[in-house]
Amino acid sequence: MCGIVGYIGHRVAVPILVTGIKRLEYRGYDSAGLAVLEGGELRCVKAVGRIAALESKLNGASLTGTLGIAHTRWATHGPPTELNAHPHFDCSCRLAVVHNGIIENYDRLKARLIEGGHKFVSDTDTEVVAHLIEEHLAGSGDLEGAVREALKEVQGTYGLAVLHADFPDQLVAARSGSPLVVGVGEGEQFVASDLAAILGHTRQIIYLEDGDLAVVRRDDVSIRSVLHATPADRAVEQVDMAIEAVEKGGYAHFMQREIFEQPKSVRNAMRGRIDRESWCAVLPELDALGTRLRRVRRIIITACGTSWHAALIGESMIEEFARVPVEVEYASEFRYRNPIIEDDTLVVVISQSGETADTLAGLREAKRRGALTLAICNVVASTIAREADACIYLHAGPEIGVASTKAFTSQLVVLYLLNLYLARMRGMSSAHAADMIRALEAIPAQVEQILADDELLVRLAERYEYVRNFLYLGRGYNFPVALEGALKLKEISYIHAEGYPAAEMKHGPIALIDRDMPTVVIAPRDSVYDKIQGNVEEVKARGGRVILVATRGDKVLARKCQHVIHIPEAPETLVPMLSVIPLQLLAYHIAVLRGCDVDKPRNLAKSVTVE
Repeated sequence: MCGIVGYIGHRVAVPILVTGIKRLEYRGYDSAGLAVLEGGELRCVKAVGRIAALESKLNGASLTGTLGIAHTRWATHGPPTELNAHPHFDCSCRLAVVHNGIIENYDRLKARLIEGGHKFVSDTDTEVVAHLIEEHLAGSGDLEGAVREALKEVQGTYGLAVLHADFPDQLVAARSGSPLVVGVGEGEQFVASDLAAILGHTRQIIYLEDGDLAVVRRDDVSIRSVLHATPADRAVEQVDMAIEAVEKGGYAHFMQREIFEQPKSVRNAMRGRIDRESWCAVLPELDALGTRLRRVRRIIITACGTSWHAALIGESMIEEFARVPVEVEYASEFRYRNPIIEDDTLVVVISQSGETADTLAGLREAKRRGALTLAICNVVASTIAREADACIYLHAGPEIGVASTKAFTSQLVVLYLLNLYLARMRGMSSAHAADMIRALEAIPAQVEQILADDELLVRLAERYEYVRNFLYLGRGYNFPVALEGALKLKEISYIHAEGYPAAEMKHGPIALIDRDMPTVVIAPRDSVYDKIQGNVEEVKARGGRVILVATRGDKVLARKCQHVIHIPEAPETLVPMLSVIPLQLLAYHIAVLRGCDVDKPRNLAKSVTVE
């Protein structure tokens, strides 16, 4: 959610910090601030709103210091105000802290510190950390030790960076449950909550792990355990991602770019993972699971948001072809239930970022109970990817827009390949597998065909930009697509939308249908095509307007609907990769016409790293 950038080196820090937090805007935020060591004092500038407001306040400020920290805040404790914006300070204003996460016992700590004479100026939980460090520093004179002792008192999650005016040659960083990386340069070092913030400066990255405390100096980085002060050996890894990958590349928005990247991202998700001689999915990542994978008799898939919708489609295909019972769980519920997990249970966790707090907690609970675990992630070396027994990467490239698009279709590709892998292991014929693989290989070109009809979606959006409610209906494999289409519209246009299994419409939602509530019906020619025709008639009988997503060449339903969006013909299991594309475009164009901030919708964050 929030974003952290820190710098220590030989260059002026402010431009590096501002550029860094700009690259983290997609994470979601409502205020921003920075602190720089200048002439032996900490100089701080904060602003509510976009980073442009912070830049405006920085204009004319002569800040040439080479040590500083910056932050974009997504409000948890206290409203978006300058006082609540980070960095936060101790009583002397010589120590500054930026923090991602939640300090769960902050109220008790704050009461104790106030009783001890500390003065608080914000409503945040973060300010407690600054005063705790101040308290321990007074007795030791050792900044690293003071941070360590302070964090021993903290309950909750954190990724944080600390600087102190009396320690001009070091920046202290620590993580527990909230991602943090150190970028290694020549005579300079960087700290960030996401490597996108520092890609323009270095490709040498150290991924901090939970319980790490790093002392970052201009020429070296030392990492020790928060709890025991024992050295932690963390490798410096080379990141090959290009800076262009986190830029718009000529598109109006990141989301638009990512929608149109899907032919490429879908190809990348299957690249090198298909053996056309044996007609098998090639997933060497699963080798780490050993013989236990063959003994799997039950699968639990847990995820949040868009990833949960992908999981529902995965459930249907795995049960249909691999014939393994599958349950799909919201990660936020799974972590607090008492799930039945046995030796032959495989728990699959899906997360684009690999840092989703609830999904990570679900993974850890599954591992604690002895489950075999598999992650499906996009971000290399993310926490979930590292902690699972095995991980299949999406290879979709950075997804910057808050509303997920290309990650969703890439997740479907990976789930399809996992399904094929398991099905072949359990006796699927090579002829059947060959048909499935050929159909999958045709998907990227079919996505391109849909994207070529973008102008149709623009005109459709112009008809519906002013409505207040939408209903999305689908059956079978396309019920989760209805959920996903509704979610996209809600996320970025702020129009109320609901996704339903089409048959459930009669159990309540049909009461809402009138000419002012358009209904999107996903009705490809598939095994439930005849059934969904009846649902279309029910909407029309009540004066509702229907936007139909239909197989190209379908004239039966097309004659009955006000608007028709055609998609190429494909097997039922693969249709969701196609039917979701026009729904992404429709949501995007409606949001643009309504003047919404498409890439940074209000109240949302790309990576939900706190509960």
